[in-house]
Amino acid sequence: MKPNLTKLNMTEWDKMQEHQIYNDFDADLFNLRVKAKKLFKEFNRTEDEEVERRQEIMHKLFKKVGERVWMEPDFACEFGKNITIGNDVYINFGCTLLDCGQITIGNNTLLGPNVSMYSANHSLDAAERIAGALIPEPITIGNRVWIGGGSTVLSGVTIGDDTVIGAGSVVTHDIPSGVVAAGNPCRVLRKITDKDKVGFPV
Repeated sequence: MKPNLTKLNMTEWDKMQEHQIYNDFDADLFNLRVKAKKLFKEFNRTEDEEVERRQEIMHKLFKKVGERVWMEPDFACEFGKNITIGNDVYINFGCTLLDCGQITIGNNTLLGPNVSMYSANHSLDAAERIAGALIPEPITIGNRVWIGGGSTVLSGVTIGDDTVIGAGSVVTHDIPSGVVAAGNPCRVLRKITDKDKVGFPV
């Protein structure tokens, strides 16, 4: 569906929130990026013992953050205010979330080291691209998902509940619930079944 460009008196932030084409070079957006960068850099300087301080920063940085979220440094994001994180989420070292589009991470989800999520699409036309045209598309990660280290999730992707994404994958399209998927581009390998249990008490 082509973005709606007919609405008037919308700020570039407003356009972003409605997943419309916006000007990435807008001064107000620059200031919001600076604010987010100060917060995540402050987070990255904290020690593991500073649990309350880390929670305080995450609540300032993100749109919404659940309970018992543990995020390792070094973390980076673009705005922060387009990121929603559920309960009992673990984000490993070196994760990058470019959140011009909404990024939603469900409960009990694990992100491996150096996982990246890019919710932005630049124009394929060179003139539009260098002028700052950017198209945000949401990324949605379900509950109890495990995304292996070094994986990249691209804009517009939804990953269903209970799915495992193999390390180093590039996820370019939706992945259903309850499967193992891997590769570049990421594709479904098989369903997860009771045979995958290892006998750990739950």
